[in-house]
Amino acid sequence: MNEQLLMLFSFVEGSAVLAPFMFILFHVLRQFLFIPVAVVCMAGGILFGSLLGIIYSLAGLMLLSVLFYGCIKKMPKTYEKLLKIKLKCFGQYAKLTIGQIAILRLIPFFHYHLLNICLLERNPTFKSYLKGSFVTNIPLVVFYTVFGQFISRFTPSLIIIILIALSILFFILREKVIVMKWKEFFPGT
Repeated sequence: MNEQLLMLFSFVEGSAVLAPFMFILFHVLRQFLFIPVAVVCMAGGILFGSLLGIIYSLAGLMLLSVLFYGCIKKMPKTYEKLLKIKLKCFGQYAKLTIGQIAILRLIPFFHYHLLNICLLERNPTFKSYLKGSFVTNIPLVVFYTVFGQFISRFTPSLIIIILIALSILFFILREKVIVMKWKEFFPGT
């Protein structure tokens, strides 16, 4: 992974005009290279500074979300696989709120497209999905772009405190109503 990032850094330094476009495209390609979103956002902060890094990372993630929306229904096996993973992680009746999805995007080991599936369930139309995607990507991009250089200096205890705080916030922002059908509650009738 370090070699891939070094290649990105050297390419960006060599082509200043194409660098933003290549960085945005790299956000789309990073999933095939198994590079976490957080690492690419941190690299954007280092390469372009905080403000431009945020703008370019947000543009890249929005492009990725648009491509995901357009392609996921055309790939039924992948869609079913992500739904099974969602079922294992969150249960059958979990319908995550926009706030919960935004918080889970801050935790690096959550699958980005799994959260896109959760967002797609909540917002099935393209316009609402795009709006939800934009809102949930903002905390991720801002946090990892601006604070990326400081995250490497965090102690393990501080990381645990941050994860516990995010877990509490995730619990607070949950949807408080679950609707069950009669046949699901009483399976024998």
